[in-house]
Order: sequence, then structure tokens, then C-alpha cells
Amino acid sequence: MDRQRVSTGTEWESQVGYSRAVRAGDTVRVAGTIATDDDGEVVAPGQPYEQTKHALAIVTDALDDLGASADDVVATRMYVTEMAHQTDVGRAHEEVFGDVRPAATMVEVSGLAAEGAIVEVEAEARVD
Repeated sequence: MDRQRVSTGTEWESQVGYSRAVRAGDTVRVAGTIATDDDGEVVAPGQPYEQTKHALAIVTDALDDLGASADDVVATRMYVTEMAHQTDVGRAHEEVFGDVRPAATMVEVSGLAAEGAIVEVEAEARVD
């Protein structure tokens, strides 16, 4: 099976051995994505809406790089450090996926990979 990968060049990708996104056949999976800038610094610490928007922009860029789009997404997973943020996280998710309405899961976790990160997003898409 043909496999295509996208990397954002973060040090985590080489340290852990993963890709930001992988396309295998008609499936595109985007790894858990937190809101970081080009230097790997967390964007908008403590701000769930802004972090989700930024993370989703990274996700949709990775989808685009592999010939998919937000319209092709069939499932998302959102990890939050406080379920009290669900409204803000959900609002940012709806802005990207409101018409698509993928299967979505939101889970509260005790922490994420970088200090200040409070939201992480994964996505799976199917393309023709």
C-alpha cells in the first residue's frame, strides 16, 4: 500500500518516531496536535478556544498536504485538561466541522505533551 507522510518538523516527531499525518490508501490520519508555533512553543497558554483554533489549523494544513480537506473528516478526538473548556473547544470545532459533523469524542486528560497546552486534537479523513 502506498503511504504518504507529512511532517511539521517539530523535535517531537523525530524523538518519538511519528508523522504529523499519514495517508494510506483512502485514509488520512492526523496525529494528536497541540497549538504550537514554528519554534515549538505553545500558542495562547490557558486559552482553550484559541488553542483549539490553532491546533485545527495545523490539522487542516496536514490534511491539505495529503489531498484531503476538512470536508473529508469522518472522526475527531479532542483531549482537554479540563472538561470545563468543552464549550470553547466545541465552538472552535464547530467552526471548522459544523457542516461536516464527523463522529467526535472529547476526553478529559490529566496533562498533555507541553506545559501550557490544554487542548489536543486528532482527526481521521476518508478520500476518494
